Amino acid sequence: MTGFGAAEGARAGLSARIEVRSVNHRHLQVKVRLPGDMPQEESELEALVKRNLGRGSVSVSVILEREQRAGDVHLDVELARRYTRLLGQLGKQAGIDGELSLEALARFPGVLTEERPNHPKGAGKLLRETMTAALGALVAMREKEGAHLVRDLDKNLKAVERITARIAKRMPKVVKEHFAATRRRAEELIGGQGSLDRSELARELALLADRLDVSEEVSRLASHVEQMRLLLDGDAPGGRRLEFLIQELLREVNTIGSKCNDAQVAHQVVELKTHIERLREQVLNVE
Repeated sequence: MTGFGAAEGARAGLSARIEVRSVNHRHLQVKVRLPGDMPQEESELEALVKRNLGRGSVSVSVILEREQRAGDVHLDVELARRYTRLLGQLGKQAGIDGELSLEALARFPGVLTEERPNHPKGAGKLLRETMTAALGALVAMREKEGAHLVRDLDKNLKAVERITARIAKRMPKVVKEHFAATRRRAEELIGGQGSLDRSELARELALLADRLDVSEEVSRLASHVEQMRLLLDGDAPGGRRLEFLIQELLREVNTIGSKCNDAQVAHQVVELKTHIERLREQVLNVE
């Protein structure tokens, strides 16, 4: 499920901002972008994501800033003297007069350097607290989206039930129509030269009824829809089980389509597949 969450935090001269984004994915994939000097925190932040989310491609962006304080900058006096001496020699040899300003000297590499500890004290705790808040915002957004998603899923499940009921109602008529057509063809072949054997007709009717019988498929469709409703009403993650049930719905509908040589049922099968494909797309958003 798509979602976004962001949070900021500060402690002991450190400030952090973390943004978490998620998009649809069948499994859980986590990518964490940290400042280059703090790779050791990646596993902790990834573990927090896995404790809160079950599916999705999740990207985490971390910005950590340190407050500048006196003592954070180091002055290399000896290096500054060498720069001054060498520049003086260069001026004499090149015949160039000029004075080196203090501001220009401070810009030379290594004269002033910032002392940045590899792992500032308290940074790990600050990142975990901020990450927890960002994940909370993302989960809240996903839950809000999930409420709309459940309504859409229910709408399509009701459509599946409604169309399935129409197919079940239509099938006895299909058997009768096929039997009547078979009887007419048989009478045309005999051409009035004899009478049809009633026992043969009864056997043909039984064969037709068996070949066109979709009661098991209709029953399994109803069962799969009911299981999907139970998963949607429950609190446990059920995205993968829903995906499996979608596959089973398609299997049953394809079987109905292959059994029934009837235009009305064929149109209803196409309509069923349309709603099931919508369900498949929506289920990708469910954990």
